[in-house]
Amino acid sequence: MPPPPRRTTTRRSPRAAAPSPAVRRAAPPPPAGRPLAAPFAFVFGLLVAAEDLYLGWLLLEPDPGWHWYVVVSAGLALLAVAGAVLVLLGRGRGWLVLAVAAVLPALLLLGVAGLFGALGDGGSVGWALLLLAGPVGALVLALGRPIREWTRPARRTPAARPAGTGRGGAAGR
Repeated sequence: MPPPPRRTTTRRSPRAAAPSPAVRRAAPPPPAGRPLAAPFAFVFGLLVAAEDLYLGWLLLEPDPGWHWYVVVSAGLALLAVAGAVLVLLGRGRGWLVLAVAAVLPALLLLGVAGLFGALGDGGSVGWALLLLAGPVGALVLALGRPIREWTRPARRTPAARPAGTGRGGAAGR
């Protein structure tokens, strides 16, 4: 009796086979350049700084002088500018600085909106919620994966060595 014909494993489907689980789990390499969200995070960081200075000015106006709350407002503005610049340049943990600088004004503005809501001043609630656009935008962008990967500490490769200064000693030996 002759042997049965061999079946080949040729696919007859027009679609490609599903990738193996190992291929599906592999993450794509991060992009080499600055992410598109970095300049937007920079702008929102500057907006947070401007809102911090504005809120400090509102507190300064009734009683001129450098009180602790005006100094705190100026410090938060400096922190927001530093975080925005760190994110734009891609320095390590810049996203964390920008996120901290955005969380504090966001909590303050939510508290102010709640206070005005409890007092029944709907117009002031609207303005306080409108001012939340800066901190919320900065938070959303700073906590996003592209910005976190862009500002992670080990992102940059070590600087290239000058020619001839490897293990073999000085050049020309």
